[in-house]
Amino acid sequence: MIGLLRSPGKISPVQWWADAVVYQIYVRSFSDSDDDGVGDLEGIRMRLGYLELLGVDALWLTPFYTSPMADHGYDVADPRDVDPVFGDLDTFDRLLEGAHEHGLRVTIDLVPNHSSSEHEWFRAALDSAPGSPERARYHFLPGRGPDGDEPPNNWTSVFGGPAWTRVPSPDGSGGEWYLHLFAPEQPDLNWTNPEVRADLEKTLRFWLDRGVDGFRIDVAHGMSKPEGLPDAENPDVALLINTDGDPRFDDDDVHDVHRMIRAVLDEYPDRMAVGEVWVGDDERFARYVRPDELHLGFNFRLVRAPFDAAAVRTAIEHSLAAVATVAASPTWTLSNHDVSRPVTRYGGGELGAARARAMTLVELALPGVVYLYNGEELGLPDVDLPDAVLQDPVWERSGHTERGRDSYRIPVPWEDGAPGYGFTGGDPWLPMPIEYGRLTAADQLEDTGSMLSLVRRAVELRKTHPGFRGGELEWFGAPEGCLAFRRVGTTLVCALNTSAAPVPLPPGEVLLASGPLDGARLPPNTACWLV
Repeated sequence: MIGLLRSPGKISPVQWWADAVVYQIYVRSFSDSDDDGVGDLEGIRMRLGYLELLGVDALWLTPFYTSPMADHGYDVADPRDVDPVFGDLDTFDRLLEGAHEHGLRVTIDLVPNHSSSEHEWFRAALDSAPGSPERARYHFLPGRGPDGDEPPNNWTSVFGGPAWTRVPSPDGSGGEWYLHLFAPEQPDLNWTNPEVRADLEKTLRFWLDRGVDGFRIDVAHGMSKPEGLPDAENPDVALLINTDGDPRFDDDDVHDVHRMIRAVLDEYPDRMAVGEVWVGDDERFARYVRPDELHLGFNFRLVRAPFDAAAVRTAIEHSLAAVATVAASPTWTLSNHDVSRPVTRYGGGELGAARARAMTLVELALPGVVYLYNGEELGLPDVDLPDAVLQDPVWERSGHTERGRDSYRIPVPWEDGAPGYGFTGGDPWLPMPIEYGRLTAADQLEDTGSMLSLVRRAVELRKTHPGFRGGELEWFGAPEGCLAFRRVGTTLVCALNTSAAPVPLPPGEVLLASGPLDGARLPPNTACWLV
């Protein structure tokens, strides 16, 4: 393999998050301490030893705030309290203290684009007249048409259906419409309203004062809406795609919100914020991670890339280029609670598992921040659930044409024993398939060839081996269907074979491989590290 090419993007990891491995915990699916079938904060605290053993640097907890759970916690009724299903503030404090004792940072999810329809602000808005200060915290508008019977514009909800719901006036007559880019139970907040900004600052300080290490900002490309709320040229846009040209997202004024978030964080040393940024254009993405905005932004190009060397390389190059001009760390992830798990996405079965193992080595060889989703280290696949148990609002909102995200939110199997597999002593909130009994953490800890053992070893090498200290990438020429890169200033080479035939390994001593090697050749669906 010859033909050295250098990729832009020098990173100087001077903060803890700059090259961290962060473990995402979907709280209701991680570990249940009280056997009600739903994961909780105490359950996480009970598993801190496992997370330390895994070797990750930090945790990201999905929302655990007071919520009616129309969208499993992303509909927040009180952002400064814990929902009883997950525990209470004392439980959170104990979890935070325990995580820090285990050397784990804790970052938590914030949902600033919308509130729950059960939030006290929205209940007050429904009880108030059009034009009132209570309604000014949201987007309430009169409808179009002679009697106002049509929505104010043609926007759709990313969960399916219209993005507007009409509510009667307090006197019972035909009333205004309110905007919800997600479910009707998630009304969008109006970020031109100073009360909305002040409340987020209050929330940030509430959790920072408790000692959290950072935040993940949900829908960070949302919040701001264009003046006049113009119609969309293409209103029928699916969930979680790059939103270039979509008036619902990536409005220029959203950056004022992030500057406010950053100004608060700068008062608290060693804290960070990472944004969920579904923006495909590299230059527009870079704006979210400028020095006075968010520290990090989720770049989802690697998630969206098929198992193809050329596509993977393109995703890596764009991800590096998107942050190179602003000197931010790139972020890498193959999975989260909103996208199909890698094993399934890459083909399912043994093929998908082999490819997921290979891509895990590629991801962990890259400079920057890596996010692992709970269960990813076990090689969990998606689960084909019966219609009757589906709970994601996408299922109902789409008229049962989109199955939603439940299949990749199945609880984590800890040890053998249906129906709860160590996740719960009761019935899990989503059914756990019999196949999960072969993928438990307990069994994989004892199996040196397991996915869990591979991830543990890879994370350990990433932390301790000098080959991972380079901040730039150099690309090597590789056979068709393959890629190889080196961390600049080191001898570490990562090679991936997505072709149908074995290829010669690059020169060097094998440090770690995702699967068995074929002598001096790299088999299909395999990656390896060499030094």
